[in-house]
Amino acid sequence: MSAEERRESVIRAAMSEFAHGGYNGTSTEAIARRVGVSQPYLFRLFPNKQAIFLAASRHCIETTARLFEECATGLAPEERLPAMARAYQKMIHDDPERLLMQMQTYVAVASAEAAGDHAFGEAVRTAWEGLWDTISAQLGADVDETTQFLAYGMLINTLVSMGFPAGHRIWEGFYEAGRPQ
Repeated sequence: MSAEERRESVIRAAMSEFAHGGYNGTSTEAIARRVGVSQPYLFRLFPNKQAIFLAASRHCIETTARLFEECATGLAPEERLPAMARAYQKMIHDDPERLLMQMQTYVAVASAEAAGDHAFGEAVRTAWEGLWDTISAQLGADVDETTQFLAYGMLINTLVSMGFPAGHRIWEGFYEAGRPQ
């Protein structure tokens, strides 16, 4: 396996470990063990734990952006938002670790910012701006529609993270064919 392939393997393993343990609760030893490499080798691929977390966070955000772009490509403008909403609902159902990683990213950025580490926050914000730009482009650069889509998405993230099942009364009216009510 090449170093780049191993790096991708580390990022995927890190997403899983960080999704469940958060930044502070995840050891680089656990990530190395999951990938089947030594910690010294892990640190040849990444300079430190924060770099691993940042790579995992970026991967999470960028793959979500690609999901939206791919599912909207070729659709009429009015079909894009419902398609993106359905794709996101399917993603959080099929890949709950990605949702957990998103939530852990927000916590880690808030902690880093509180501790004065603004570079980490800026790196994640840059990736998140890319997500915004992708969604905005697919929705015809409509700021209100982009804002509403992301607001409903964040509310859904919170509900799912809190364990509210899809059929719970609190979900009623959120999405009808993927369009916020």
